[in-house]
Amino acid sequence: MDKIVVKGGCKLSGEVNISSAKNSVLPIIAASILCGDKCCIRNAPMLEDVIVICNVLKSLNADVTINKEDSSIIIDTSKVITGEPNSDLVGKMRASFLIMGPMISRFGKFRISLPGGCNIGTRPIDLHLKGFKALGAKISVSQGHVEASTSKLVGNKIYLDFPSVGATENIMMAAVLAEGDTTIENAAAEPEIEDLASFLNSMGAMIKGAGTDTIKITGVKKLDGVSHTPIYDRIEAGTFMIAAAVTKSKIKINGILEEHMKPVIAKLTECGVSMEIQGKSIVVDGDRELKPVDIKTMPYPGFPTDMQAQMMALLCTVRGTSLITETIFENRFMHASELKRMGANIKIDGRSAVIEGVERLSGAEVKATDLRAGAALILAAMAAEGSTTICDIYHIDRGYVEIENKFRRLGVEINRISE
Repeated sequence: MDKIVVKGGCKLSGEVNISSAKNSVLPIIAASILCGDKCCIRNAPMLEDVIVICNVLKSLNADVTINKEDSSIIIDTSKVITGEPNSDLVGKMRASFLIMGPMISRFGKFRISLPGGCNIGTRPIDLHLKGFKALGAKISVSQGHVEASTSKLVGNKIYLDFPSVGATENIMMAAVLAEGDTTIENAAAEPEIEDLASFLNSMGAMIKGAGTDTIKITGVKKLDGVSHTPIYDRIEAGTFMIAAAVTKSKIKINGILEEHMKPVIAKLTECGVSMEIQGKSIVVDGDRELKPVDIKTMPYPGFPTDMQAQMMALLCTVRGTSLITETIFENRFMHASELKRMGANIKIDGRSAVIEGVERLSGAEVKATDLRAGAALILAAMAAEGSTTICDIYHIDRGYVEIENKFRRLGVEINRISE
């Protein structure tokens, strides 16, 4: 197992380029099934999750070419079959379930094993299935598999009990080839939803309202292959913004869209961090006295749950009392016990974490319990005295492109070791 070792007490300087958004690329790769044609995804992040979903498509007989030199992925789904995808691959990542909507839409039937992924809480697929049923699919769940069949999908009005990103994406992809009009109410409004809609519309879909809580889709007969460049990864950008704050450093981050970063910018500004927007870049200066803040994770445009762990790492070093309330996932404080191994003062009460800032953290051996927890531990390690060894870093590799190389170029003494 590889580990990451970080020597603390560093100062960051220079600039870093943000990769394309993993959470955009995964549904876009799934959506390529819809056209039965060739699609090209440019500037794709070369991540483990991206490789996994490409292999899921390959297990359905898609022709997928990954070119790491120019970060492109070419997908030809003209020969995709309706057989069941490799269950081991599907079990590695929850986003694998995003192929269900496109497969039902194109072929009228599909069977897939239940998905896996980070153990951050219950993430049921009931809203996905509710949407498929509303469009006319018959659904059965048994022995760890989901099966769908329909003679044709027909548009309908669908209200989501919770603005689930995955359910919004899956239903949207199922509806683009359905007969008639579909309206998704209480839809997720994340930027990645807009990006998926942009990709689908460029293929010939008719989608309006993506990025709001009401999405309207008029079904079309056929979609064509296209080329697409996904949006920047707002979570990676936020992680590097916090890196500047936790190390009291000044760095430039290239590849942001200010509109997408507003919740993180607002909380870091409240904390006392200085930020200057320069087009699609942001200069972050954390070399100042920071203040405690209260955070409540919410669906977009609220503070993202995917930034909660990183903010906790920062607040552990900020004098005073901060409060984090997690409303999205009920099991997303597992990183707190790892931060406490480094000397953090955190008390968990249900869905809330009370953080008392300490004078300094200390290096320790810790474990990445999930993707964002792993990033948080790297941030804490940079601020700690001594060296920190982070285990189970395969979680980190699922969501960050060459994270140790990017931090090393900013001046962090960080190394990956194999044992």
